[in-house]
Amino acid sequence: MAIQTRKSYKFALRSSLLITIALSGLLIVSMAVMEHWNWPFLLIYAPICFIISFLIIQTRVERFIYRRIKKIYDDVSLLESSTFSSKPVTTDMKTLTQEIEKFAEDKKIEIDTLKIREEYRKDFLGNVSHELKTPLFTVQGYILTLLDGAINDKKVRDKYLARANKGVERLIYIVRDLDLITKLEVGGLKLEREIFDIIELVQNVFDLLEMKAAEKEISLTFDMEYNTPIWVNADREKIQQVVSNLLVNSIKYGYPKGTTEVSVENLIKNKVIIRVTDNGEGIPKKHIPRLFERFYRVDQSGSRKEGGSGLGLSIVKHIIEAHDEKIYVESEAEVGSEFSFTLEKTSNNAS
Repeated sequence: MAIQTRKSYKFALRSSLLITIALSGLLIVSMAVMEHWNWPFLLIYAPICFIISFLIIQTRVERFIYRRIKKIYDDVSLLESSTFSSKPVTTDMKTLTQEIEKFAEDKKIEIDTLKIREEYRKDFLGNVSHELKTPLFTVQGYILTLLDGAINDKKVRDKYLARANKGVERLIYIVRDLDLITKLEVGGLKLEREIFDIIELVQNVFDLLEMKAAEKEISLTFDMEYNTPIWVNADREKIQQVVSNLLVNSIKYGYPKGTTEVSVENLIKNKVIIRVTDNGEGIPKKHIPRLFERFYRVDQSGSRKEGGSGLGLSIVKHIIEAHDEKIYVESEAEVGSEFSFTLEKTSNNAS
């Protein structure tokens, strides 16, 4: 990239002025001592002295200082800083100092960001390893047991094959969710928007999860009776996944004989907010900022008393953000949690 130059004359002008004043003052003192005043000569001498001083100083600045400054710019430009190397070279030291300080500050922010990303990468790889290792070792253990002779016992064989199959299903579940979240993060998943009734969709998810909720005697219900449809414009399949993930979590971490309640409220003229509220275990406040991270779990122990890929809430967040909407969470330990998200409200004229 060609580097523009922006010469500064401030230093040379000020220095020349000071030299001219000093030499003119010295000349006046000499005239006073010799008692020989020559004002015309002084009036010619001062401008000539100023011009000569300016030319010499500016030339020296450009030849010695400017060359060194340009080398600094050239060296810095190797770092491909668009905020620095694209600017013109200046010999004004104040401007140069400000630009160098700004460059250093930007680089510090970049370094801090890279450190954070490195920590995140380490956590992510550790979590992926942990999530995949458990079902893999489980499947391997059952298969090795069968190969060691247990395959000849029909009851043991069928039981171990069924358990190995569950381990494989868990692996498929994790890989599928990883594939989905990768597509969401890189923008490779296109939304198929349509107009649908959000009340009907939630009721369908209630029906699908009825047996799962019944196992813990948890009641899935609306906050009120919705007699008329509430139409939204979104990807129906993806929003069903969002509602399903949130309800599954509320069942997993809900207390037996508890309640999970869904409400749909008008937020502004063209927005509704869907709230999923339970009276389950709740989430300590220290965990809430990291709740939507991939594989992050509130239960930090290795027991993993509840299944799942650990990607559910991260997928939920990415789906909602792909719709240019917002998701919120409020929770208190031992009291319960409320997850809410917004959607675009519309009419069913186009349906």
